[in-house]
Amino acid sequence: MNAVTAASCLLVAGFSCFLYGSDVFLPLLRSSVTDSSMPEPGAAPRRSPQGVPYTDLQHIVNADGLHLFCRYWEPAGPPRALVFVAHGAGEHCGPYDEVAQRLKELSLLVFAHDHVGHGQSEGDRMNIKDFQVYIRDALQHVDLMRSRHPELPVYIVGHSMGGAISILTASERPSDFAGVVLIAPMVQMNPDSATPFKVFLAKVLNHMLPSLTLGSIESKWVSRDKTKVEAYDADELNFHGGVRVSFGMQLMGAAARIEREIPSISWPFLLLHGDADKLCDIRGSKMMYEKAASSDKKLKVYEGGYHALHHDLPEVAESVLKEVTGWITERLPATTPPQQQVS
Repeated sequence: MNAVTAASCLLVAGFSCFLYGSDVFLPLLRSSVTDSSMPEPGAAPRRSPQGVPYTDLQHIVNADGLHLFCRYWEPAGPPRALVFVAHGAGEHCGPYDEVAQRLKELSLLVFAHDHVGHGQSEGDRMNIKDFQVYIRDALQHVDLMRSRHPELPVYIVGHSMGGAISILTASERPSDFAGVVLIAPMVQMNPDSATPFKVFLAKVLNHMLPSLTLGSIESKWVSRDKTKVEAYDADELNFHGGVRVSFGMQLMGAAARIEREIPSISWPFLLLHGDADKLCDIRGSKMMYEKAASSDKKLKVYEGGYHALHHDLPEVAESVLKEVTGWITERLPATTPPQQQVS
């Protein structure tokens, strides 16, 4: 083994230790809008990574010209509010159907998209040139829906990396959002693992081998419900490959931005976190709750809860659904009953 190879191996080992901690993997975890019913210009229609023409899928096109697959849960009657759902790293917005359906039943219009490089959206799998792209795309989708419903308040529900996206999205435009719900959000990297030396190794390795892949997200830490873990593993829209060093660096950068933003956060938020979460450190949620300036904030800790609380044991998942729906509906503007005409 030559000196260069040995040095590279040492850097990989150091960065792997930073990512995994002692025994677990830390989470590295359009300008134009296209109507999916209208044909797009060009002879060959763009297709999703699964080979489906985007002309057959609901989607938007982001500022980089990439097609993002979208889902919408529209109530039968007039909506009372808009709710944007931001999914986590390596997954897609499909598994949030139960949360969205509950909100839809309360006359809320829920919408979501698969982030760039995730699910049925275009883009390099689980890789991003700049974390800001996620925030930019979220704001684009929100702006689109607000243009259709300008009178409605907007809420965000974000999980894991989607929690980080939600925090930075709301922080960029605090007056645009009525509240944010965060389910096991990625707020900070594990402080026991992200030592100055390991961060230095990560930066060096990112320059030398940015496409190097390390471990994948360990599904056993997603939920205590084995059927949910099996469903996660069987879902072909989830990313089951290794996480790139460059993606890990983007997550580190996002966590650093969040830490700077927290003291100035004034918007209402609800934090839900399991104290046995080994993918997103609960200390980040506790720090956010303690240091945020908001006067309307709540943290609920689930004893023994794993990462995806909305897919954890049935009693936990049901509690989460009630917390999310109750918190949002309590903050909706009061509806004015129709006035009776006097003859």
